[in-house]
Amino acid sequence: MKNKKTYKKELYDLQVELVKYQSYVIKKQLKVCLLFEGRDTAGKDGTIKRFTEHLSPREARVVALNKPSNRDTKSWYFQRYVPHLPEDGEIVFFNRSWYNRAGVEKVMGFCTQEQYVRFMQEVGSFEHLLTHSQIHFFKYYLDISKNAQKQRLASRRKDPLKQWKISPIDNKAQSMWNDYSKARDAMFSKTSFIYAPWYIVHTDCKKKARINVIKHFLSHVEYPNKDEEKLIYDTNIVFKFNVKYYEQDLITK
Repeated sequence: MKNKKTYKKELYDLQVELVKYQSYVIKKQLKVCLLFEGRDTAGKDGTIKRFTEHLSPREARVVALNKPSNRDTKSWYFQRYVPHLPEDGEIVFFNRSWYNRAGVEKVMGFCTQEQYVRFMQEVGSFEHLLTHSQIHFFKYYLDISKNAQKQRLASRRKDPLKQWKISPIDNKAQSMWNDYSKARDAMFSKTSFIYAPWYIVHTDCKKKARINVIKHFLSHVEYPNKDEEKLIYDTNIVFKFNVKYYEQDLITK
């Protein structure tokens, strides 16, 4: 990434565009939902923060649900997420989502094989309903290399301001790397729909990732006075999932 001053200027310009977009969302009473998934330390918190930093908090929410309650486990799987979907004039950011079932729950054994299969069968219909309900829906998967994750996990353990991020699941991230890769790949292959595709974001460089995912999002929505020149993103950093990318080693193993 370029120097810090250049990064801050570029981020500022993009956040101005985000404010313009939110004004349009409020005026037209649109419903917007962005979903962020990814491996531990891939940068979900930081990316969402740069999106929301200067948005009106009354019309922009971040949803980061805790582990399911006893009642949640007895309900339809998607039921706990439905109340958090955007209302008219609102942008909602999911910091992890119903795709927990295809990732962490699958790998760590927090769900049964039957529950996993049912999720894979139902998620397409659920997201089809969202898009047909006129929700502007985006799915981003933040991808990180094994070595970069190892370094960030080590840094997290040393930083007293990041102690809240450490969990028993973090400790399994490296040892179960291949299991997470298999679960992720199955998720991509079975749930990247025409109406709700997965967009993959390379995040080994956090600053490049943040800049490019904001550019990508804004380039795919409409709003007045849009500055198209500032929204040209790097297609090597953000791209729509396609099976051919495995052959080109664009998705981390």
